[in-house]
Amino acid sequence: MIDTTLRLEEVTPQLSFAIAEGKVWLNEQRIMLFSQTALGKFRSEVYRTIGHDRAKAFFLRLGFQLGVLDGELARKSTDADFTQRFLIGPELHALRGMALPELKDLVIAEDGSQFHCEVEWHNSYEVDIYKTELPGFKEPGCWTLVGYASGYSSNFLRRVIYFKETECLTAGHDRCFAIGKFVEDWEDGDELRRYFDPAPLITELQELRDEVEQLRGKSEERDRFTDIVGESKPFRAALEMVTKASDSNVSVLLLGETGVGKEVMARALHRSSDRAKKPFVAVNCAAIPSELIEAELFGVAKGAYTGAVQSREGKFERADGGTIFLDEVVELSPRAQATLLRVLQERELERVGDNTVRHIDVRVVAATNEDLSEAVKAGKFRSDLFYRLSAYPVRIPALRERSEDIPLFVEFFLERYAEKHGKRVQTVSDRGMDMLRTYDWPGNIRELENVIERAVILADPDSSISMDLILGPYLEESSSDHAVGQGGGLVPALEQRRVATVNDLADYLIEQGIPLEEMEEALFDRAMEKANGKVSEAARSVGMTRPAFAYRINKKAGKKNGDKAS
Repeated sequence: MIDTTLRLEEVTPQLSFAIAEGKVWLNEQRIMLFSQTALGKFRSEVYRTIGHDRAKAFFLRLGFQLGVLDGELARKSTDADFTQRFLIGPELHALRGMALPELKDLVIAEDGSQFHCEVEWHNSYEVDIYKTELPGFKEPGCWTLVGYASGYSSNFLRRVIYFKETECLTAGHDRCFAIGKFVEDWEDGDELRRYFDPAPLITELQELRDEVEQLRGKSEERDRFTDIVGESKPFRAALEMVTKASDSNVSVLLLGETGVGKEVMARALHRSSDRAKKPFVAVNCAAIPSELIEAELFGVAKGAYTGAVQSREGKFERADGGTIFLDEVVELSPRAQATLLRVLQERELERVGDNTVRHIDVRVVAATNEDLSEAVKAGKFRSDLFYRLSAYPVRIPALRERSEDIPLFVEFFLERYAEKHGKRVQTVSDRGMDMLRTYDWPGNIRELENVIERAVILADPDSSISMDLILGPYLEESSSDHAVGQGGGLVPALEQRRVATVNDLADYLIEQGIPLEEMEEALFDRAMEKANGKVSEAARSVGMTRPAFAYRINKKAGKKNGDKAS
């Protein structure tokens, strides 16, 4: 028999209660405390609605997903012994209140070459459900427990492992007992795969949904709006405004904060218009020096100024027949504003230093994160150009106004940067996603994109994005969460985490036989290094007064000098 004494100190730091928010977290996944009675009635309804085989597959996969999440926690454990890390699974299984596992046999190899596990489950919640809701059930029925053990072991060893319940109280046996091994080691491995693969019913429904979407022409819309992400009401309203303007030649003014995706919306407008096969040219007016902006936009004639050794066309000529996007249009110089107004009114321009009139057919989409009407009042922007550009204004909402779209952006950016950096990653943890949804995002979509790319770079291959990979200089962990303390009660989570960390350090020092004096000396030396030799700053970093810290430093220096003299 394997020693499975529950070491809850490994597990409880991963459990926290956000009482003020009504949320409970386990390994950054949000969990709910459902009553067994409610789950029992739900299982009974599912069983009677979709039948035995589909219900079995449904609850096996439910348990499998739970196990996968906990398997990842165990793989990240700091426990040095591989087998001991695996035994975190039974602890988590018990902590979830599903059953009390007792391992009878375990053969496991860290390189994934061996696995055989025999486990007995005491107090299975599923057995109690069958007694009250499906009393006529007469076969092994701990489906969720089987799924959990399979998902946990598969994730932990990175190989497909399935458990099979060979004895169960629901089938008239004296215990609930299961065996786990690699799928290829089971004679009926293909049959087991059938239960863990997506249900035919789900596949059929997905196929029907795809057919309906095609009939409605949504596939064409997805092609036109490839980079458009969002289903929130404020965003869809803005997108509808852009769509309605696509087939006209009206100039569009996109309004919104920095990073909300104005250029992406401008490109969508271009792709959905009859100009889609013509050029789309994007210009950031703020990035071009004021003395060069005219030449960049409208072209320059040879000899127009020193350095103009040949004539060249400007951005407007390159966009002829298509669309030009002028970002930060408020930064245009007065002369460039006058020329732009002429282009909009007369559809013609002259290159700098030239007197040849060139006819131009360009759709202008302008954007700004400033209030153009205020710029007009301040004399920074021409009023006639403002009225011309603002004929069709579209405001793009800030990311904080469309928080329900954040999971869609996360999925989009995860796929993009996993491919870019050649790394396969899973989704963001529930806790991490909750943090992303509640953050204010002053940098909007651009900031979110940077956060996700950073997390993908830092993440281990085939792992999910945890909260610590999302936390940065601006995102902070909530200080209102509570965790399970050593006495079993709830204590502030940050305090509990700090205590756990200090205790881990103390255990390490004791195990390594490091003298207290040596540890103190190293602490003071590092504090001085980080403070660049400033005693006051170093003292604050270790929670001491300057005189006390200086006394310790001088005492240490004196001792070293004494050792040298002797």
